[in-house]
Amino acid sequence: MPVEPDEQQLAEVSGIAGSGSDAPVVMLNLNRYRDRDAYYRYAAVATTVLDRVGGRVLWHAQAQGTVIGDQSDIYDEVIAVWYPSAAAFIALATDPDLLKVRDDRAAGLERAALIRCAASAEPILDGP
Repeated sequence: MPVEPDEQQLAEVSGIAGSGSDAPVVMLNLNRYRDRDAYYRYAAVATTVLDRVGGRVLWHAQAQGTVIGDQSDIYDEVIAVWYPSAAAFIALATDPDLLKVRDDRAAGLERAALIRCAASAEPILDGP
């Protein structure tokens, strides 16, 4: 199971980042851990980079179970991260400091999903 976006997925977000329709975005992270300590080493750097690009963790929680889905839909943690723009997300994803700890992310995650969501102009949880 991939734990990083492929080239096409990253290009799609990059295209938005380079367009006039770039806007705030929330990335909903669904993580299943193989080695939580390895992932948290990555997360320590990611938090610093997130602050640098103007993003913010809105909410995170340990998952308690899957109500609808199968074994592939079981995750350990859910994290909602707000970015002021898709460009800010790309800046985080390509940041040299974060790329240095990419192996910790790969070692730490067994499965991941990253869902791009519309967001309000301010870093708050908000409905459509």
